[in-house]
Amino acid sequence: MDQKVFIEHREKMLDLMKDNSMLISFSRPKPDVKKDVNRNYYYLTGNFEFENIIILSKINGVKREYMFIQEYDAQKAKWVGAPLSKEEITSSNGVQDILYLEDFEDILERTLKMVPTLYIDFGLQTDMLSYEYQFAQNLKKEYEGLMICNSNDLFQKCRTIKHPLEVQQIRKAIDITKKGIEEILSHMGEIYEYQLESYFDQAIKYYGATGFAFPTIAASGKNACCLHYMQNTDKVKKGDLILFDLGCSLDMYCSDISRTFPVGGKFTDRQKLLYNIVLKGQEIVMNATKPGITTQDLNQILTQYYAVELKKIGLIKNEKEVSKYYYHGVSHHIGLDCHDNCEYTPLQPGSIISCEPGLYLSEEQIGIRIEDDLLVTEYGCENLSKNILKTVEEIEAYMAGGNRK
Repeated sequence: MDQKVFIEHREKMLDLMKDNSMLISFSRPKPDVKKDVNRNYYYLTGNFEFENIIILSKINGVKREYMFIQEYDAQKAKWVGAPLSKEEITSSNGVQDILYLEDFEDILERTLKMVPTLYIDFGLQTDMLSYEYQFAQNLKKEYEGLMICNSNDLFQKCRTIKHPLEVQQIRKAIDITKKGIEEILSHMGEIYEYQLESYFDQAIKYYGATGFAFPTIAASGKNACCLHYMQNTDKVKKGDLILFDLGCSLDMYCSDISRTFPVGGKFTDRQKLLYNIVLKGQEIVMNATKPGITTQDLNQILTQYYAVELKKIGLIKNEKEVSKYYYHGVSHHIGLDCHDNCEYTPLQPGSIISCEPGLYLSEEQIGIRIEDDLLVTEYGCENLSKNILKTVEEIEAYMAGGNRK
């Protein structure tokens, strides 16, 4: 991504920091196959390398940026590759002061003598065993009176509004997800859920995804009534619906899409009725999405709609019973994380949120969820995933049109 994105990110953070303060964000102390590079560190640097550090400081209004990186090690390079050079990092993210990790303690000590406030990137929770927590505890012992704050609130404010190039990256991730969904449909049949999932996996890698946004849900029949069903081990049966909740990441920027399909290629009348209720609910929520409204407001709009529609078809008698068939929120923020680390305040232009109404009738072994990714605009929203087939007519035509292999 263009370096100007990360320059702007750092400027936003520095503007929010108190004067005479410093912020430290660690990429990750060491490579761990279970964890990616810290999203907040990536937000500031665009850098995927482990063991690196960035410092931002604001002293008497003067802003400084330092990155600390690994020095080239010829033996290590033979095993895991050479780290980026100082020049390569400056070219990629615009940080001018690039030092080696051995210089970190010296810059830290010199800066802490001038600032009473230190922001540390603890993330959403303070894990007492984390590297960041232990680092903070050691500093408290050494620097009496130092105020240590979690920088997460600052990151939430900044990450809520996406840069146009971040939006572009998410669009690309959505386009790749679309190709993966179509690959699933081309192989739809009475095979196992994990087999259908595998077609998505192969397709997104083929089209350039750098990872998964989250573990894929491929839930057929009754399994679709479990919101976070991830076993994906059952055999898919003709006559059932199968719910997919899936997404890919492109340099950490995520897509998050849900679609529900008839295994046999056509919806039954009952399935079609319920599906169109969900689809209409999604349309109503999209039409209500605009700056100033909250995700809680959107969820209430959907619940009130369901109260009317589900009563019409005899499923419920009053609004309180809606929760039997719909039991999650309709929206969350999307960005560097599938559930992005953002402020859940009234929506603002530049936010990206999910729109994912669902209905779950365990007694009928039917679970339906339809999810798109919305960019909040000045007067409403744009559906970034509008090109992924969704209506009953589109789905049935696609599945009948010789696309299945």
